[in-house]
Amino acid sequence: MSDQNTPLPPRLLRTPEAARFLGLSGRTLEKHRTFGTGPSYKKIGGRVVYAMAELQAWADRGSRVSTSDPGVGVVRPARRPSLPFEGVRP
Repeated sequence: MSDQNTPLPPRLLRTPEAARFLGLSGRTLEKHRTFGTGPSYKKIGGRVVYAMAELQAWADRGSRVSTSDPGVGVVRPARRPSLPFEGVRP
């Protein structure tokens, strides 16, 4: 007999489900993972899984109320972060 008051563990989503949850393609989510710009994930037995709370928190970083609102965080595009400009070498 299980305890009715025990909370369920966080739901874990595989890449295709997580991408649908975020409204992205699976490939875009894979690129985010490769470049380190996406939501945090776990590897379980070689499988990549995402906690729904982590997906929601990552998406919420991009929340804004207007176009001039700087927001509290940045959701970066799925590409390699650029290096800071160091100037042109002679």
